[in-house]
Amino acid sequence: MVKRKKQEFLFKLLIFIAILIGAILLLIPLAWLVSTSLKPRGQLFLTPPKWIPNPILWGNYKKALTILPFHIFLKNTLIITFSVTFGTVLSSSIVAFGFARLRAPLRNFFFIVLLSTLMIPFQVVMIPRFILFKYLNWIDTFAPIIVPNFFAGAWNVFLLRQFYLTIPLEYDDAARIDGCSSWGIYWRIILPLAKPALVAIGVYSIMWQWNDFLEPLIYLNSQRKFTLQLGLRIFQGMHFTDWSLMMAATTVVLLPCLILFFFTQRYFMKGIVVSGVKG
Repeated sequence: MVKRKKQEFLFKLLIFIAILIGAILLLIPLAWLVSTSLKPRGQLFLTPPKWIPNPILWGNYKKALTILPFHIFLKNTLIITFSVTFGTVLSSSIVAFGFARLRAPLRNFFFIVLLSTLMIPFQVVMIPRFILFKYLNWIDTFAPIIVPNFFAGAWNVFLLRQFYLTIPLEYDDAARIDGCSSWGIYWRIILPLAKPALVAIGVYSIMWQWNDFLEPLIYLNSQRKFTLQLGLRIFQGMHFTDWSLMMAATTVVLLPCLILFFFTQRYFMKGIVVSGVKG
């Protein structure tokens, strides 16, 4: 028994050491990013690299963020990101509820059709969508980026449907006996129980939209409507030789996603894991 416990302890210790080494390796690029953003030019390419700058130039951040109107880019990004997230969570949760809890002819067939859209690359629909939005006079507005997300995405519907299937149907039956409608079941029973999955979808949507470069590049023309990713690309083109300023601007743009994932990772991982329990 004692030998077995020692073996288990040694095994867990080796796993912990392996995870720790992996975490350190993954954090090295982030540490280099932050370190470079605080360095003077003369310390950028030293061999071996100097990880702790001397002196530490906090002014690099102020200088980087005032060259371009990053506050406007931030406002635009927040408007788009939270509008897209609201539309994604609302529409996907409703559609997933229909596929998971309601009985209808050809329900599974239409669900397969929905999933088949995941195999269509964005590049295939990019030009037709641009023509459609141009016909609607939506180019150089936020509408082409926000509105499509109010019609549910196949991947989000799939994840939420899988989570809904883990909720016992007896809850629905009990609610119907008490006179609750399908909408009432969705709003009062399913949504409160599906918080981990909804948070996972929301966090995924926020992080995806925050870092999205292609769609804003296609639909937005005016600089005052640019997002942070477009502004960062312009900044990199203007200061591609000044690595300290580039890394400072990149760090600021990256930081909100890191903070968001740090505080929501428990719900995010729970929602993703439970969504794959039942098919």
